[in-house]
Amino acid sequence: MSVRLTIVSAMQQIADEQGFKVPALTDDLVLHESGFDSLGFAVLVARLEDELGIDPFSTADDAIFPETLGDFIGAYENVPA
Repeated sequence: MSVRLTIVSAMQQIADEQGFKVPALTDDLVLHESGFDSLGFAVLVARLEDELGIDPFSTADDAIFPETLGDFIGAYENVPA
């Protein structure tokens, strides 16, 4: 499964578990409008670290939390090897 599909799937699963509906998961979705709160994002990042083996927000010295879903996916797709 691609990084993009893994992230989108994890977001859907977490939303289902926490009982809220996410809007269309497009690249231009502003993350603070996704329905995820800080706990939801913490769960998402932890789950993605388990599934993908990376956490781009703890490995980069200058990590900035992305604003859109496209930026978020890009952070995972562009982690240096």
